[in-house]
Amino acid sequence: MKNYLLILLMAMALVACDENVKPDGDDSAADGRNGAQVGSVDGTGASAGQALSASYEAGAINDANSVLAGRVIYFDFDSSKVASDFVELVKHHGKYLSANPGAKIRLEGHTDERGTREYNVALADRRAQSVERLLMFQGASSDQITTISYGEEKPASLGHDEDSWHLNRRAELVYQ
Repeated sequence: MKNYLLILLMAMALVACDENVKPDGDDSAADGRNGAQVGSVDGTGASAGQALSASYEAGAINDANSVLAGRVIYFDFDSSKVASDFVELVKHHGKYLSANPGAKIRLEGHTDERGTREYNVALADRRAQSVERLLMFQGASSDQITTISYGEEKPASLGHDEDSWHLNRRAELVYQ
């Protein structure tokens, strides 16, 4: 029993330290955006004044007016924590997966070009896993979710500035 408790405490300590580690040359810079999606009011991809539905029926995933139309989660500099702007969006996707056990999703983690290849792959993996945990808290099963880490290999923007880097620090939700 002592061994299990010790392992649990060590795991909790590692998780707590994870967000605070910032090696030199990491993938992103503090830009004050707090994870806000570019071109979005609420992190869902909706325009101002556009009402979004929150249906979890099977066809809702293809409805452009559904909250489920938002499929990109942006991250702060050197962070794998899902920003508060995107927590509700991820929760909706988790509820959708819970209500549709046959649905499957691939979470693709990404970083910007800064940092070493190894560090960026690991950070992108942590980003995908953070989204996965939130989905599972809403009832999605591990059988419905796969994760992949692209690191810096598939940028959304090819620029070398803060705006481009912000767009590249993301996790994409890809329904299969």
